[in-house]
Amino acid sequence: MSLEPLNLDPAHCRARQERLCEQLAKHSIDRAVIVSHENVQWLTGFRPHRLMQAAVSLEADGKCTLAAPNEEPEHAAADRIVTFEAQWHCTLRQEQLAVATKLLADTVGRERERLGIEHAAPSPHVLSAFGIDSASNDRLVDLDPTLWQLRRRKDPDELAMIRRAVDCTEAMYARAREIITPGITELQVFSELHAAAVNVAGEPLVALGNDYQCNSPGGPPRDRPAQAGELFVLDLGPCYRGYYADNCRTIAVSGQPTDAQQQAWEAIVAVLDLVEQTVRPGTSARDLFAQAKAMLDAHLPGGFPHHLGHGFGLFPHEAPHLNPHWNDQFEAGDTFTAEPGLYTDDLRAGIRLEQDYLVTADGVERLTNFPLEL
Repeated sequence: MSLEPLNLDPAHCRARQERLCEQLAKHSIDRAVIVSHENVQWLTGFRPHRLMQAAVSLEADGKCTLAAPNEEPEHAAADRIVTFEAQWHCTLRQEQLAVATKLLADTVGRERERLGIEHAAPSPHVLSAFGIDSASNDRLVDLDPTLWQLRRRKDPDELAMIRRAVDCTEAMYARAREIITPGITELQVFSELHAAAVNVAGEPLVALGNDYQCNSPGGPPRDRPAQAGELFVLDLGPCYRGYYADNCRTIAVSGQPTDAQQQAWEAIVAVLDLVEQTVRPGTSARDLFAQAKAMLDAHLPGGFPHHLGHGFGLFPHEAPHLNPHWNDQFEAGDTFTAEPGLYTDDLRAGIRLEQDYLVTADGVERLTNFPLEL
């Protein structure tokens, strides 16, 4: 049964705009120009269709202007909304971003001295629209690090979106446990799980996750029958209205794991227990990875070859990074995954278990409360 659709709360969008304005003032930036789908949604609550563009101007004094495709959106926290034709006779225009940014510049003016932009976004369109030479580095400030950091702290409206995505995964795993038996193909499982997720979401989903393979650490579904004795790794990442969940379960195809599989499962669950007992604001994500790897290596040396987890939200992989290549600390408001695993041919071919968490003032709240058993 589908649930009532959710949207970001305009009041929380305004609070996010205020937090970004504080950073603009701190860095003497006169205006931020935002064009990526994720940050447009995060700031205004308006989520452009994936094939359409939008652009936002946020002044240092807090005035927010949105250039939206085709018509004014119903849910948008903006002081002014202007629209442009993203389609002609129902055909999508390829130059939408150039049109949106020019309209935005025409609306808000081009007199501002220092402009904050997303360097990872198609910035040449922004520079052209606002009449800035790309060599004018003194007028440009890269907002990407600031935006990634601000997005770590999830507001209640964002958490509602994430919880809805988690609801989708719960329905998917429940259906998986009903249908996974020897002979079912990976494509059949994918199709059934897709339907289960859409039934909860009540609409198409942006993404469904990456791993739907049996007797494999992961990968897209194949037209391959599952066999008795194998393990089916399901790493599901449904994306509801731009917000992701990301969690994994491993299911014994025959319903009866071997002793080796069960022992590996117990070693992995012990790592998840460590995460729940250890994480709080200020905990080192790199140190946690090292502790987890030592525990898993003690059970199966070299059997844990990947990260321990990562943040998630409007993007599948965000900070904090539970990974030796970063040196992040957990912060209150982070949503993150922990996904320890062990892999060897003897396990047919491995086990990965993944939980989603919210970092609270004094620990973590587990967001994924459905069964872990093989």
